[in-house]
Amino acid sequence: MIWKVNVKEKLQQVDDYWNPRIVGELNGQHVKLVKFQGPFVWHKHDHEDELFFVVEGQFIMELEDGNVELAEGDFIIIPKGTMHRPVADKEVHVMLFEPASTLNTGDAESDLTKTDLERL
Repeated sequence: MIWKVNVKEKLQQVDDYWNPRIVGELNGQHVKLVKFQGPFVWHKHDHEDELFFVVEGQFIMELEDGNVELAEGDFIIIPKGTMHRPVADKEVHVMLFEPASTLNTGDAESDLTKTDLERL
């Protein structure tokens, strides 16, 4: 079945942080929506690249060799094996593109780890 997804409407259904929701699938990839606020955990994904697209707001992607500031309309691709940590001073809305096998906290299990993602 083919349908359209309104990203802003889907994000209105998200009322917590660091809990990605699946809104689409293609070629073994999930399209996820998530809201960030505060710091996440340092982690890496040994087998998956990730794409973070800022829908609304801004955040900093901390990397071992420096930080990257992202604002609305920006995206960043984090290659597999790269240590990273997103940090948002204020609420930010993000769309993620990543393989369906990707665990949100990668190699660092914590209370923020989500193994069974909700679909919106």
